Amino acid sequence: MKRLLSLLLAIASLAAQAKEDPAHRKAMIEQHKAIAAAHQAAAQCLSSGKDEEACHAELANACKGLAIGKLCGAKHKH
Repeated sequence: MKRLLSLLLAIASLAAQAKEDPAHRKAMIEQHKAIAAAHQAAAQCLSSGKDEEACHAELANACKGLAIGKLCGAKHKH
């Protein structure tokens, strides 16, 4: 029964992906690239020797209106 349910969910998922709007897909790709660029800039900031607070402030500024959360939705442990 679990296999049947898994198969049905997989088929439904594939069908949903097949109907995806190309413009939406392109927008999502661009959004992910922008988020990645913001995080790359934060990594470079930290690598340059600036303190974490300053780099996070720059990241928060870059992420405004870009993604969920002030750091583009990224959560990791310290």
